[in-house]
Amino acid sequence: MTEYEHILVKRDGDTVTITMNRAARRNSLSAGHLAELLAAFHEAGTSDATGIVLAGAGPVFSAGHDFHDVAERDLIGVRELLTLCTDLMKTMQSVPQVVVARVHGLATAAGCQLVASCDLAVAAESAGFALPGGKGGWFCHTPAVPVARSIGRKRLMELALTGDVIDAPTALDWGLVNRVVPDDELDDAVAELLARATRGSRASKAMGKVTLYAQLDRPEDDAYAIALEVMAAASQLPGAREGRAAFLEKRKPSWPD
Repeated sequence: MTEYEHILVKRDGDTVTITMNRAARRNSLSAGHLAELLAAFHEAGTSDATGIVLAGAGPVFSAGHDFHDVAERDLIGVRELLTLCTDLMKTMQSVPQVVVARVHGLATAAGCQLVASCDLAVAAESAGFALPGGKGGWFCHTPAVPVARSIGRKRLMELALTGDVIDAPTALDWGLVNRVVPDDELDDAVAELLARATRGSRASKAMGKVTLYAQLDRPEDDAYAIALEVMAAASQLPGAREGRAAFLEKRKPSWPD
């Protein structure tokens, strides 16, 4: 895997772990850091890995945008920075692999956006989540986009308007994360969930992930129109044929992909 300045990338079996490694800056997202994350997700996305874990080194997951970087930019520069960040979030959802956030400590602003943009998220009991711009001077407009699609309108408004931190059990109750576990069980919980989420046909799951994101938040008729055509096409994939044959023949499937 490629060597980076701000992140660590490790492959273990079928899983690629991308670790934000700016602990001294609380894993804040400078342009350089975002660019490396984007490159790493592109590289992992074109590999034969089945899962990607996004983690953070140090005491927090990510404190969001690096204000040192933002303060040096004019309007055009900030727009470019936010575009880079948005490209990263979209890429995380478009890669064929299952992407799991491994969250410890605080995930605030764009750090919370990262969690919401992952397919799945497992949080340690020590984790906290916030869109702090609501009590500051720079409102969390873009981080609120994926968070809204995870937790709903009223809870988004509370998170975004107050800027207060919610704890891990609240994040679980609100739908921002899938699991909350003791800190010393975090790695095992991430591995267990990822193992269950990556079993089966890789090609079928990749198509399914793309389609789920495509139909979310669309009117029901539009969502059905998208899902119907993709599901019909997916029925002809080798994995789908093998899955049906294994079911009918009462045997364990041998996945071709």
